[in-house]
Amino acid sequence: MPSPTPTIKPSGLAAMFSWPRLRFAGIMSVLFTGLFSLSFVSPLWSVYVRVATVCLSAVLVFGILEQWPRRLPGWCARWVIQVLGVALWMPLIALIIYTIIAWGDARPFWTDAKRLSGFMTFAVLGLLCAPWFALAALLRQKEAWLRHQTLAFALERSELERQAADARLHLLQAQVAPHFLFNTLANVQALVDSGSPRASSVLKSLVAYLRAAVPRLNQSCPTLGQELQLVRAYLDLMHMRMPDRLQFDVQADAGVDSLRCPPMALMTLVENAVRHGIDPCEDGGRIDIEVRRIGDRCLVRVSDTGVGLQQSSTGSGPGTGLAALRERLHVSFGDQARMSLVEQQPRGVRAELEFPAEGVTPQ
Repeated sequence: MPSPTPTIKPSGLAAMFSWPRLRFAGIMSVLFTGLFSLSFVSPLWSVYVRVATVCLSAVLVFGILEQWPRRLPGWCARWVIQVLGVALWMPLIALIIYTIIAWGDARPFWTDAKRLSGFMTFAVLGLLCAPWFALAALLRQKEAWLRHQTLAFALERSELERQAADARLHLLQAQVAPHFLFNTLANVQALVDSGSPRASSVLKSLVAYLRAAVPRLNQSCPTLGQELQLVRAYLDLMHMRMPDRLQFDVQADAGVDSLRCPPMALMTLVENAVRHGIDPCEDGGRIDIEVRRIGDRCLVRVSDTGVGLQQSSTGSGPGTGLAALRERLHVSFGDQARMSLVEQQPRGVRAELEFPAEGVTPQ
């Protein structure tokens, strides 16, 4: 089971100077350069360098306080330190810039009215705007984190739902396996009890069939081709048991062999047709199997000319097997699959499955 996604915390220079932060600093640099150029007498490039230095240094301070100190007291929130730190940095970086500009002059910059005015403009405007920009950045970061957490939890929930569906599917398969095997062995026992000379050949066919069938019971995603192989082997076996009372035909479109099919889905319909349709009928009957691909849907039809639904609706009827099949269809395809069972005239039953035509993903 996947572990919960850890909280995302930026680290390193790559996080401090991420592209969104650099882009924001660049946009602010251009905007404030245009604003200051209206009142500053310095060249435009000089104003831009000062503004860009302030913006980039604010990004650096914001990133440093985001990661350091590593641990804070419980009463101190990191976002408060980031906002206050960026705000207090504005007068300091303005002082550094104007001290460097006045380097080598005989007089300090605060004795020059124009430079003092520029310093005050940078310091005051930075002190007023920087905290709001820092708060906006924190809010965007929080929103991104929440979106990431929401996606991570959704993925984790989806994975847990898939695992639960797989567990249900394996449980249903475990229920199908003994149900099918016991029914088949009961048919063999009937031949043995009646002393039929064909019991030995039927038993050999059963052993060959089980050798091919049993390993596939544990497959979570069998294909229609594998299901058709099992059905043909099963019907061959049943035909050996009652050659005069059972005829069958299997028709499948080209290309359906690789499509996904719920485990033992087709077999359940065919077994019900034999056990609850043909077997109780004195004259026997015929089973026709069709597998068709219609666009992005797959249609499976099993028709028999047995006794029909009303005469087979006893305590040992097909209800249990079909209920398990409905559950397997729901686990495999959700609401995109359907199953129907209708009476045929003059007698018999037609069972249909319809589900998405999906290929099996390689494991």
